[in-house]
Amino acid sequence: MIRVLLADDEHLIRGAIATLLGLEPDIEVVAEVARGDLVAQAVRDHRPDVVVLDIEMPGMDGLGVAETLPGQAMLMLTSFGRPGYLRRALAAGVRGFVPKDASVDELASAIRKVDSGGRYLDPELAASAMMAGESPLTARERDALALAAQGAQVGEIAAALHLTEGTVRNYLSAAITKLGAANRITAIRVAQEKGWL
Repeated sequence: MIRVLLADDEHLIRGAIATLLGLEPDIEVVAEVARGDLVAQAVRDHRPDVVVLDIEMPGMDGLGVAETLPGQAMLMLTSFGRPGYLRRALAAGVRGFVPKDASVDELASAIRKVDSGGRYLDPELAASAMMAGESPLTARERDALALAAQGAQVGEIAAALHLTEGTVRNYLSAAITKLGAANRITAIRVAQEKGWL
């Protein structure tokens, strides 16, 4: 029996997925959580074979959660099939990436494959990721832009990243240039659409 933990903040979707997976003869949903910051404790408490994560969750997003669970078999189930998300998920050790509009049969097959040590990537998402290429942003540029996307001002970004305000301005300016944007707002939009934030 493959023990699965589901993490998704959309109660109706999470419940429907749990019910449908429960009909599979070899899959058992052992826990469900609605917040990313509750996943690590649920993993310790329930010891799932596979963790199925949504990307957009309160507390901590699925990509952040994945980075805190090295060695855990993980699969992303998301309606945000942005190429950058796929690349970041793979870098964090996620072995499966399935869109929410996939069939239950596809999700169950992906869970089985991930549980057996393999990888499952939705073909369309994989093709999109290859076409989009790598993010041009450095880690610091991404961090600064991500904080700006949350509404932080230069001084707040500098304090959060332990940098000077001038350095933060340089990072934001570099990000704007690399993304071919006219301003910070456009750069944030471009980076979010590509899944680089």
